[in-house]
Amino acid sequence: MSQIFNFLFGQYEGYQTINIVLEIVAVIFGFLSVWYSKKNNILVFPTGMISTLIFVYLLLHWGLLGDMMINAYYFIMSVYGWYFWTRKSDNEAVTPISKTTKKEQKISVAIFFATMIFVYIVYTIFDKLTSWVAWIDILTTGLFFVGMWLMAKRKIENWILWIIADIISIPLYFYKGFTFTSLQYLGFTFIAISGYYAWKKTLDRKIQTS
Repeated sequence: MSQIFNFLFGQYEGYQTINIVLEIVAVIFGFLSVWYSKKNNILVFPTGMISTLIFVYLLLHWGLLGDMMINAYYFIMSVYGWYFWTRKSDNEAVTPISKTTKKEQKISVAIFFATMIFVYIVYTIFDKLTSWVAWIDILTTGLFFVGMWLMAKRKIENWILWIIADIISIPLYFYKGFTFTSLQYLGFTFIAISGYYAWKKTLDRKIQTS
């Protein structure tokens, strides 16, 4: 048992207690955010903002620039999404769950490649392209950026990108030495799969009644 514990959490030896506590709190609010997203609940944004703010601080402290930028972007998109989800016209929400249009698909591709190019430049400037991990970071950053943009616009395809990026992030964060965050992404994967089918059910019901 002790060997398993050391394998999972031994990398935290030498970490400041406050940072470990902050990571756990950020993970808890991250779970809440994804859960509320699955439920199509506006609380996805305030809970997500708390989680991302904490992670921005921690990741900056740990020198993980790509991950920090992801969370800073999440915070900005949470503000945008919060506004977008609450817009109303004649007392009815104007941003129902829907599929991406061809224009939105093109924008998604553009965001994906623009994000990867930007992160590549940042990593190059700060001399962070020192291992294969950095290249995986660049890929997941692109996926997460598009996923967050689509979620803010209530597009069902956001879940597909979350699932792919979450699966990649599970071993990635464990390798980086952040077991709690790795376990968070494991949980995110199952919630994202469930979220996709929950949103699909709502979308199918809307199509049948229209």
